[in-house]
Amino acid sequence: MKSRIYVLHIIGMLCIAHSLTLLPPMLVSLWFQDGELEDFFITFLFLIISGYLLWAPFRHQIIELRRSDAFLIVSLFWMILSLISALPFIIGGHLGFVDALFEATSGFTTTGATVVLDLDIFPPSILYYRQQLQFFGGMGLVILAIAILPMLGVGGTQLYRAETPGPMKDEKLAPRLAQTARGLCMIYIGLTLACAIAYWLAGVELFDALQHAFTTVSTGGFSTHDASFGYFNSPVVNFIAVIFMLLGAINFGVHFLVLKNRNPSLYVHDTEVRSFLKIVIGIVMFYTALLYYTKEYTSLFHAFDHALFQVTSVITSTGFGVTDFSVWPTFLPVMLIFISFIGGCGGSTAGGIKVIRIITLVKQAAQQLFLLVHPKAYRPVMIGERVLDNSIIQAIWGFFAVYVIVFAMLTLLMMMTGLDQVSAFASIAATLNNLGPGLGEVSITFTSVSDAGKLIAVVSMLLGRLEIFPLLVILSRGFWRN
Repeated sequence: MKSRIYVLHIIGMLCIAHSLTLLPPMLVSLWFQDGELEDFFITFLFLIISGYLLWAPFRHQIIELRRSDAFLIVSLFWMILSLISALPFIIGGHLGFVDALFEATSGFTTTGATVVLDLDIFPPSILYYRQQLQFFGGMGLVILAIAILPMLGVGGTQLYRAETPGPMKDEKLAPRLAQTARGLCMIYIGLTLACAIAYWLAGVELFDALQHAFTTVSTGGFSTHDASFGYFNSPVVNFIAVIFMLLGAINFGVHFLVLKNRNPSLYVHDTEVRSFLKIVIGIVMFYTALLYYTKEYTSLFHAFDHALFQVTSVITSTGFGVTDFSVWPTFLPVMLIFISFIGGCGGSTAGGIKVIRIITLVKQAAQQLFLLVHPKAYRPVMIGERVLDNSIIQAIWGFFAVYVIVFAMLTLLMMMTGLDQVSAFASIAATLNNLGPGLGEVSITFTSVSDAGKLIAVVSMLLGRLEIFPLLVILSRGFWRN
C-alpha cells in the first residue's frame, strides 16, 4: 500500500519537471508580445505547486516500487499531464474544456488529430506550445518504449530488442535506466536539431523549421498551418520530412547501436528495420503507379512525390499532409487507413501495432500452415537467428486480440455518438494508431465530432500510445487487491 501512495511522489516529481517545459512558450510569448504569457505562467504555477504537494510528503523516504507500480506511474503520468497540458488552451479562452483536452492529449500522445481551425491566425506562442507538446511527448515515448515497457513484459515488447547484438539483448541499453534514458534523449534531440537545420537550409523560415522538426522526429504531425506541408509547396522540404519521419519510426535502440558502433550497416542487419523499409518502398511504388495510372497526377514525378510523402506520413503515424488523401481515387484512401495499423518499428515514436509484431504474427501463421502439412516436423518461429519463446508469441497474439476487440468496441461507441460507419471506423483508426487524420467527417479535423465522441477519441489515443495493457491493468480488480 505504501508503494502505491509513493507513486504520487514520483508523479509529483514528473509534474515539477514538466513545469519547466512551459518556460520556452513563455519566452516565445514575450518575444511576439501575443498576450499569452499570463496563461502559461498560471499553468506553470499550478504544476509547480501541485507537484510539490505530491512530492513533499515523501521527500525523505525511500520505498522500493513494485513492478505493478510501474503500470500505475506510466498510466497516471500520461493521463495527468494530458489533462494539465490542456490548461493554456482553456485559460486563454482558445478552446473549451473537451476540445482543449482533446488537443492536449493528441499533442502529448503524438497523435496529431486536431480540433483547431484557422491555425495560421493563432497566437505564435500557442502554436509553438502545440508543437512542443509533441516534441516532449515523443521523447517520453522513446524512453517508455525502450526502457520501461519491455521490463513490464506486456504485449511482446521484449521483441523490440530481440535480434540486435550487444547490449540490446539485456534489459537495458546501458547499466542504469537513467543512463539509458540520457543516451536515448541525446539521439532524439540530435535528430530533431538536424531536421530543423535541414528544413531551414531548404528555405523554411527558422521558426517554422524548428516547430515542424519538433513534430517530424516525434512522428506527431501537428503543423502551424492549415495546409500542413502543402503550405511549403516544395518537393525538397517533403523529402526532408520523409527522411526524418522514417528515422523517427525506426527503433531508437538501433540508432543507439549504430552510433555506438559507428556502423550504419546495422540498420540493414536488423530484421524489423529491413522489413519496415521494404514495406514502405513497396507501398510507395504501388501508390505511385496507381495515382499516375488513374491520372490523379499527370506528372510521374508529382505522383511519386505525393505517394512517397503520404505513405510515409501514414505508416509512421505522423499524419502530415501535402494533399487531402481522402479524395484519392478507388480504394487508395481506405488502404492508407489499413496501412496505419502496421505502424513503425517497436521502440520508436510511431504508433500502430508495430512491424516486429506483424512479422511475428505472419511467421507464426506460416508455421501453423507448415505444421498442418507436416505435423511431425519441428519448425520454430525465428526472428533473425533467435528462436522465439512461446510466451512472447502468446503475448503478441494476446496484444493483437485485445487491439482488435478495443478497436471494435470504440468504433461502435463512436457510431453511437452519431458518426457514420466510415467516419467512426476512421476516427478510431486515426486515434488508436496515433495517426491523426482519417476519412469522412474526420479527414481534416475532429471539429464536427460531438463532445462524447471527442472524449472517446481521447481514451483511444491514450490506449494506443500506452500499448493498451498498462491502462487495462490498472482498471482490473486484481491490480488494486495486490
